[in-house]
Amino acid sequence: MAMKKTAQERPIGIDLFAGAGGLSLGFEQAGFDVAACVEIDPIHAAVHKFNFPRCATLCRSVTDVSGAEIRTMAGIGDRAVDVVFGGAPCQGFSMIGKRALDDPRNQLVHHFVRLVVELKANYFVFENVRGLTVGKHRQFLQEIIDAFKEHGYDVLEPYRVLNAADYGVPQDRQRLFLIGCRKGLTLPAYPSAKPSATVWDAIGDIPNADTFEELLAGDSVKAKFKKGSLYSRRLRGLEADPDDFSYARKFDPTVLTSSARTVHTELSQQRFLATEHGKTEPVSRFLKLDPNGVCNTLRAGTDSARGAFTSPRPIHPFEPRVVTVREAARLHSYPDWFRFHATKWHGFREIGNSVPPLLGRAVASSVAQAMGYRPEKPTEVLGQGDGRVLKLEMSEAVSMFGLEESPIATRKRLEPAKPKASGKKSSKKKAAETTTAA
Repeated sequence: MAMKKTAQERPIGIDLFAGAGGLSLGFEQAGFDVAACVEIDPIHAAVHKFNFPRCATLCRSVTDVSGAEIRTMAGIGDRAVDVVFGGAPCQGFSMIGKRALDDPRNQLVHHFVRLVVELKANYFVFENVRGLTVGKHRQFLQEIIDAFKEHGYDVLEPYRVLNAADYGVPQDRQRLFLIGCRKGLTLPAYPSAKPSATVWDAIGDIPNADTFEELLAGDSVKAKFKKGSLYSRRLRGLEADPDDFSYARKFDPTVLTSSARTVHTELSQQRFLATEHGKTEPVSRFLKLDPNGVCNTLRAGTDSARGAFTSPRPIHPFEPRVVTVREAARLHSYPDWFRFHATKWHGFREIGNSVPPLLGRAVASSVAQAMGYRPEKPTEVLGQGDGRVLKLEMSEAVSMFGLEESPIATRKRLEPAKPKASGKKSSKKKAAETTTAA
C-alpha cells in the first residue's frame, strides 16, 4: 500500500494539457499540490499561471517535454510524483493496418502515456470525451489501457463515464475517466454520486451584467450581490466548504469579474424572452436555461482547423441575453476568485475545454483515499498574479513565455465584408484559434 501522506507534505500532481486549470483546481481542492503543468496555448498558459502562482507553467507541446525537464521546472528533485492527470485531445484515426495509438494523429495520447512512465507516477487520471467508449473508438481506448499495463500499471476496470451533474455541478456533462496506478499500489474506486445544484443555485445571486455600462468596455465592476445559495456562497468564499482543501486566495468578493457584456439586437432579445425555460430558441438555437434544472453541456466551440465557430451559449433564465463568462464559470463550479481571459472568446473556450473543478475534485479525492492520504485545509493564503496577463494579446503571451512564435494557429479578426454590387453582403468567416482540449 502507498505510504501515507500528511497535511504538511501534500502529494504532488502534474497536469498535462492543463488549459486554464479545471483539473488542476480539482486536484488542489482534494489536497494535492500541482507542481507543474504543460499547456501549449500561451493565452491559456498565462491564465493558468495567474490562478496557480506556485505551479511551474511550461508553455510547450507535450511532444517536446521530457519527464526530467518537468521535474527540473517544478523543482521537486527526486520526490515521488503521486499523480499525473490530463485530457489529451484525440484526433481522427484509421483502424486499418496499424494500431491507433501509433497513428501520428494520436501522438498526444502516446505522449501522455510516455510522461506518466518517465515521471514514474504512482497514479494517473486520463480524462476524455465520452465518444472514446463507443464504436471503433473502443479499440483505441483498449490500446491505451494495454499500453499502461505493458508499462507496469494496473487500470481500474470497467472504465466509466462520469456525469458532472452527479457530483454537485449544475451541468449535464459526461466525460470518460480512466484511472490507474503502479502495480502493488491500491487502485482507487470511482467516486460516489452527490446531489446536484440547480442553475439558479449557481447564478441567482449574480448582478445582471446588462445594468453596468462599465462591462461594455471591460470585464469587471464593483457590484452588490444577492444573498445566494449554499453553492454560490461557497464559490464566493463566504462559507467554508468542508471538502475543499485548496489554498485560499486573496480576492475582493464585492467585485463582479469575467462579466463582459454581449450586445444583442432588440429582435433577438424579444425571441429570448418569448422562449420557455428548458426550450431551444429556434433562430439562434440557444437553449434557455431552466432555473430549477441543470445547464446543458458548455462547449468551447471549434478551433481554427474546423472553422472556428463559437459554440452556442445558453440563454439566461430571466434576462434577454446569453450567460456571461462568470455565469458560465459558476455553472462549471469555478470559484469567483478564479479569473479567465478578459475576452469572451478566450474565456468561454477556457471554461468549455475544462473539467468542472467539482468533478475533478471527486475523482482526485478517490485517488487520495486510495493513497491513504487525509488532507487538511492549508493555512497559507495565496495572492493572485499580475492582472495584466488576463488581457494579453497572443503575441504578448508568446513573448511572456520566451517563445519565438505562437505554437498554435492564431485567431484572425477579419474586417466586415463590403457589400456586393447586387446590394447583398458577402458572408465572412468567423474568428479562429486552436487550443488543446482539456
